[in-house]
Amino acid sequence: MAHPRRGGTAATALLRYQGALLLRSQRWLAPLITYAAFVAVGVRPGDPVADSLGLVAAGLVPAAAWLVRICVSVEPDAARACTAAAAGPVRVHAAALLTASTGALLAGAAAAAVALLTGDRSGEGPGTVALAGALAVAACAGTGVAVGALSSRPLLRRRGHGVLAASLGSLLALVLAGSPARGAVSALVTAGRSGTVPLPLTALAGALLLAAAAGTTACLTAARRP
Repeated sequence: MAHPRRGGTAATALLRYQGALLLRSQRWLAPLITYAAFVAVGVRPGDPVADSLGLVAAGLVPAAAWLVRICVSVEPDAARACTAAAAGPVRVHAAALLTASTGALLAGAAAAAVALLTGDRSGEGPGTVALAGALAVAACAGTGVAVGALSSRPLLRRRGHGVLAASLGSLLALVLAGSPARGAVSALVTAGRSGTVPLPLTALAGALLLAAAAGTTACLTAARRP
């Protein structure tokens, strides 16, 4: 019984450590300010709330990918080596990915709240719209985290290559058929025109699987070449 508690305490400590690193670095300001500006320009009072939620979710894909790139590289190399030696490179990298995921979800939740408060909620019940928006935000955050995990260290070490891959990956995630992010956003945009709001459960499931696969690949690679 003592071992799980120690494991749980270590995981919590890692998450707190990664969160503190991110906050102290202030590098999170750039993606979140950019995302906030995107939402402020795109979400207009009186617009159909489903359309506004679709825009909020779409903007979260590049924002989440950006946050992941920050979280996995914010720690200096020497400190990262010490942390990995103490807790294991897989756990350290997973904690960085979870920290970025949490930040993206919090940003998306705040933006979705703005869309719900200012948008036109006539037609479908507000509870259904809010639930669909929450699922779409989660789906796009998960897709963005997957993009960020695959375009960051240890898979891509050169900054220029990583930025290019993250930008292109975010764009493809929003335009390619079959992408969870595109599916979630399309469901909301269609709902804004038809008045019927489907729940993007399939898109959410796909995003979670994609994020899990990308995160696992990145963590296992970190174990071999941190």
